[in-house]
Amino acid sequence: MSELALLGGTPVFSDKKAPEELFKWPIITQEDIDAATDVIVNNRFSGTEITTQFEAEFAQWQGRRFGLCFTNGTMSLAAAMFAIGLGEGDEIICPTKTYWASIAYAIHLGAKVTFCNINDNMCLDPADLERCITPRTKAIMVVHYMAYPCDMDAIMEIANRHNLYVIEDVSHGHGTMYKGKKAGSFGHIAAMSMMSQKGFAAGELGMLVTDDRRLYERALAYGHYERNNDNFILEADEIKDFYHIALGGVKGRANQLCVALARGQLRHFDARVAEIRQAMNYFYDGIEGLPGLTPRRVDESDGSTMGAYYVPKIKYKPEELEGLSASRFAEAVAAEFNGSYRCASGANRNLHIHKYFQTFDPFHSTAPKAEGGVVDASLNKADEVYCVSAPWFKHFEPEWIDLFITAYKKVVENYRDLLPGDENRIEGQWYGSDYDKDYTKKK
Repeated sequence: MSELALLGGTPVFSDKKAPEELFKWPIITQEDIDAATDVIVNNRFSGTEITTQFEAEFAQWQGRRFGLCFTNGTMSLAAAMFAIGLGEGDEIICPTKTYWASIAYAIHLGAKVTFCNINDNMCLDPADLERCITPRTKAIMVVHYMAYPCDMDAIMEIANRHNLYVIEDVSHGHGTMYKGKKAGSFGHIAAMSMMSQKGFAAGELGMLVTDDRRLYERALAYGHYERNNDNFILEADEIKDFYHIALGGVKGRANQLCVALARGQLRHFDARVAEIRQAMNYFYDGIEGLPGLTPRRVDESDGSTMGAYYVPKIKYKPEELEGLSASRFAEAVAAEFNGSYRCASGANRNLHIHKYFQTFDPFHSTAPKAEGGVVDASLNKADEVYCVSAPWFKHFEPEWIDLFITAYKKVVENYRDLLPGDENRIEGQWYGSDYDKDYTKKK
């Protein structure tokens, strides 16, 4: 009988379970509870006095001139697209592997999305950018996917050469550094989610940052009717005739309960993230060199980091394990965890295969506006970038991390026992439903 727990053996975590605190996030202290209580007791949910304080604090931390809070990250990304003037007939480039909120709103502005390929780090591949650019291209949406910093030197060089806006989606990359500078500090504007499970977690919240006063004002007018007036709109002359109404037709003002939590999280964020990085690097050092597995992390010697390591992934190379599928491998690892943590294969599915970007017509027009752009055959190689999840440690506790390392090593050492009956299953997911049969087939 195999030693693998999935096949009847004894799990690595057979007689113990990892402590909840090893993974619990965000870290909530009395300081956070007191700040939240103040909002509740004094009915300060819908004001802006706490929000404007946090906007200034976060902008300073981010290294940008302006910060602007929104109800969530999706709305902050929508405001960024509105701010640059994305509209009818424009095209915007986006990596095909990301969460839909990175780019879906472009369709409602009448723009077309052209999907760019990813590299083996699952980030936008600068080598594929030029293929995507046409005379109608207005912007590039850069996603620091699952905390990995994109190659901003190459991306900005191409964007500047073609006079394109760059929007950075930092929803996965709070605190991530690229060559000593924070992700979200390179493009013309950046936006991010701060929902309750993100690397920077503050309930349900979004943030936009920029150095451009005009872009800031347009984003503010998009969803902040109480600040769409001549006290705040100083440079964006084209919107001054429309004061007092949110130009996006939406109410984006943040709930100050979340903002109060965010202020406390920011004060301790750098120290907490430093411990996360210490723990994750210890874990990755422990699995380095195992066949089939390559740690997905950066070389920190040039000042780059993985921030809070949001949803850490391990690159998976099936060819090194005789073609064993990532799904089967992850299933076996999860069995070794025995409920201490989960292990899954894949990530977000590639958006270019979703019908939303092919045929959805929000305007009920004769010609659908939601065209997926140039779906080049090279995008198919995004299907061959495999990964399995790694435990997302929030504290550096080597005695526990060593047990997780043992679980991965055990599955690698016994992988041949998993080959019989293995299926080539689809990796990743759409959120909320199972659309496997409708949208894609695994080769």
